[in-house]
Amino acid sequence: MAEIIHEKQDLTYLSWSKIHHSSGPAGSFLKAYSDLDGQKTYYKLSNYDAFRGVIGHECVNELIVDRLLDILGVEHLHYQLIHAEVCIDSRVHDTWVCASKDFKHKGESKLALDAYYQAERDRNESPLDFCIRCGWGRYIFEMLAVDYLILNRDRHGANIEVLRDVNARTIRLAPLFDHGLSLMFNCHDDKSIDSFDVMKDGPVQSFVGSRSTWENLKLIAVPPAFHPLQEDHRDVLLEGLEDVLPRRWLDKIWEMLWKRWCVYEGFCDSRGWPR
Repeated sequence: MAEIIHEKQDLTYLSWSKIHHSSGPAGSFLKAYSDLDGQKTYYKLSNYDAFRGVIGHECVNELIVDRLLDILGVEHLHYQLIHAEVCIDSRVHDTWVCASKDFKHKGESKLALDAYYQAERDRNESPLDFCIRCGWGRYIFEMLAVDYLILNRDRHGANIEVLRDVNARTIRLAPLFDHGLSLMFNCHDDKSIDSFDVMKDGPVQSFVGSRSTWENLKLIAVPPAFHPLQEDHRDVLLEGLEDVLPRRWLDKIWEMLWKRWCVYEGFCDSRGWPR
């Protein structure tokens, strides 16, 4: 599957539902799906405004983080970035869409982690302690480190999913997904990009942690076994995106990821963790 489809596709047949912002600027995120030949594909748009059209670049963030997680060696959902025409409220928009496949295996059902926690937790047990008891500590520690690197603002309890197969008696957490509200998602012009502090911290939503991605690093008990990010990974992360985002935006995204990675390495050294 090609990571980026630059040739414009006709996706005007898709029917979009609106998921309203929980925070940030006014707008909504639109989602759709197709089910062709038994293969379900999910589509997402960046932040959409009924008057101005698609005003965000969250779909691009999904692909950049996808590539970052490939480099780090973290299991995750893969996204495809598609140049497409879509129809919303009888208006056709020329935009970029991200697509992904269903991560459930045959026979599995899904449940938000916060709902599963409420049903299965011990009295006075925190979400983090609950996840560790369930055997998901490594997954959570990797997630907290990743969310620091990309400044993920939206790791609420429904953005982590529990997958269960009752007949096979298996239970697991879904691969990491939904990273649109990260990096510089709330920057919409050159001025906001230029003034953005790449080392800023919070406030963020984190079901298992706090409102600070930096403080959440301190919750990690076992260091993630990441493959290191290196300076020559810049081209890997940003390849093919010159026609999608302006160069100054791509430069700032790389600056953000590289500086935060260097600080993360310093944090690991302060803990005496091997890397």
